[in-house]
Amino acid sequence: MRLTVDKEQFLKALNTANKAVASKSPIQTMTSLKLELSDKGLEVTGTNGDITIRTIVPYKIGEKQVIKNFTPGATLVSAKILVEVVRKVSGEELVMDVIDDAILKVDDGRSSFKLNCQNADEFVDVDLEPAGTTFEISATDLTALVEQSAFAASNKEQRPILKALHLEAENGRLIATATDSARLARKVVPVDPEARFVCNIPARIALDIVHMLDTAPAVRVSVSSNKALFEFDGATVSSRLTQGDYPLTRSIIPSTFNDTLEVNAQELLAALERVRILSNDSEPAVKISMSEEEIELSARSDNSGSANEKIATFNYVGDDLEVSFNSQFVIDAVKAVKAEDVTICFLGQMKPFVVKNPKDDSVVELITPMRIN
Repeated sequence: MRLTVDKEQFLKALNTANKAVASKSPIQTMTSLKLELSDKGLEVTGTNGDITIRTIVPYKIGEKQVIKNFTPGATLVSAKILVEVVRKVSGEELVMDVIDDAILKVDDGRSSFKLNCQNADEFVDVDLEPAGTTFEISATDLTALVEQSAFAASNKEQRPILKALHLEAENGRLIATATDSARLARKVVPVDPEARFVCNIPARIALDIVHMLDTAPAVRVSVSSNKALFEFDGATVSSRLTQGDYPLTRSIIPSTFNDTLEVNAQELLAALERVRILSNDSEPAVKISMSEEEIELSARSDNSGSANEKIATFNYVGDDLEVSFNSQFVIDAVKAVKAEDVTICFLGQMKPFVVKNPKDDSVVELITPMRIN
């Protein structure tokens, strides 16, 4: 393989594919990038076994020649070293030449590097052709779907299914649900009515994907029995799906409540951040005491002391009530609903409560109270 390539476009492709590469692995291909010059352009592929990303540097962009003086071929090279070399060289174009399937020479006319490489046959290619249910969704909707739900997934290994984001498409709606058993987040966005599927995608990978979207206006999604593909801006991302039955959560969110608090989101967040300083680090519990006359947040630590703060602006309808909760869960939920004012709905002292955006019923955050002395 030999070619001259525009540095900026090549580095952009490297940075995208490198997001799938493992930082450490005993398997060399998991820390490498595959470069293949085909009739599509220069394909750059990285994988860690769970997620695979392939992006293409085209031969031309508009009238600009991006790749020239080329001979097709492929090679496998250390991702960390290649990205660092391309990032640091000063030239606008790079000449790359694979020598005897063992050396990748990278030269910008001023600096020259010889990188050890492998035969590309060592790389286990993942099928990145669309399969199963395929539909298109706006990048804005996909980002909202994931960012307003995936944070509630578990980060513990005991129940792998709870580390997944549950996706279900039905009747023109795409529903995302995440739970770690102590909290639950659900977001709904519109989707092609023909799209019908149920799958569990690792929540961390779903978040990684939406963080890659940048300027992409739309995403083509394909879901099969064991993987999901996301195509956007010349990149294809494949994620392995989490197998198993997701917990039944449809009936968990109550439809009616006894007590309701309306409060400014930023005022509530600021108060929580201050009060929780005096909560226990391992269990950041905060208590909210509510009446129609006063809303007060409080926290205490056996070692450090206590804190109290009253909320200035609120509207509370209901009986006097005290509820204790994990302050980080409420902070995450308030941020996720993305509202100037939030509504918090209660059923009782030890019943799960809900954080909502009063102007957007497509997102709901449910939190289980804590029992503290």
